[in-house]
Amino acid sequence: MAVNSLMFLRVTKQYLPHLARLCLISTFLEDGIRMWFQWNEQKDYIEATWGCGYFLATCFVLLNLTGQLGGCVLILSRNFVQYACFGLFGVIALQTVAYSILWDIKFLMRNLALGGGLLLLLAESRSEGKSMFAGVPSMGESSPKQYMQLGGRVLLVLMFMTLLHFDPSFFSVSSSQQYTHLKRNNGIKKYINSEIYISTSNVSGID
Repeated sequence: MAVNSLMFLRVTKQYLPHLARLCLISTFLEDGIRMWFQWNEQKDYIEATWGCGYFLATCFVLLNLTGQLGGCVLILSRNFVQYACFGLFGVIALQTVAYSILWDIKFLMRNLALGGGLLLLLAESRSEGKSMFAGVPSMGESSPKQYMQLGGRVLLVLMFMTLLHFDPSFFSVSSSQQYTHLKRNNGIKKYINSEIYISTSNVSGID
């Protein structure tokens, strides 16, 4: 079993880093491709929202498209990774302002999670020693790479927090409790009716 595991790790070792990079930049890749297919819609939205005119709206969409696709190509090809990450950081900041994401907590947390993925890519591109505990700084060390790994992992958790939905209003809580209470009562009634039916069937059988 251990030999098979070592063989599997040895075979997949050269592919897993590329797959991990692809997963971390997949959102930028998808958004860049969507910019290409929704060029007119994106341009019209920016022009209508900011009233900046046709030329500036076109420049904005073009900058987003080339910045994201170009950054993804550079990261996947392992060329100028740090510059590509800084460019994608700029795209995140630009989209946060242009699409008013700053006031939407869910999309803001998603953008922070994307920044966490870029931090991991930046840390991976640095030629420094590995951390003992997978990105957590070791005792007596203050390596920037280790702190970037730790910050990236913390920010990536925000992506999963956007899946949570909290509605603490009294009406929502009371409705949920009433639904649970009614469901429990219906279950009890069904159980009692089934017991009565079984009892009557047994009595009829005896007669």
